[in-house]
Order: sequence, then structure tokens, then C-alpha cells
Amino acid sequence: MPTIPIMKTIGEISRKTGLPYEFIRKLCLQEKIVFIKSGKKYLINFEKFIEYLNTGEQHEEQNPRSY
Repeated sequence: MPTIPIMKTIGEISRKTGLPYEFIRKLCLQEKIVFIKSGKKYLINFEKFIEYLNTGEQHEEQNPRSY
């Protein structure tokens, strides 16, 4: 049985982590974290957000150009 994700607002995550509200909002706008938008509110998957903080951005490895 799948678990229900814990969804928190930007304000809740800001208070819980100490990160600025605008920083978290910018991550949503840049689609770098998992969220859904409900009306005007962004609801962020808290577990995925913590995972993002622990691992950072995952960049695809680019093949070096050969000349």
C-alpha cells in the first residue's frame, strides 16, 4: 500500500528548515522540487524536499566535445 506524502506549504517548510520563504518559492517556480499548486498555495512534498536538500541538483552528465 503506497504511503501518503506529507505536503507542507512554503511557510511551513520555511519555519521548519530556517530557509527563506523566497528561496523555497523560487525552487517551486524553477520546478526544482516536487510540489502541487492548490489555488494560490504551493504544497511541497516534504520528504522529496529534504531529499533535494541532501543531494542537491542532479545534472545530467554531458559528453565532452571532440575536435
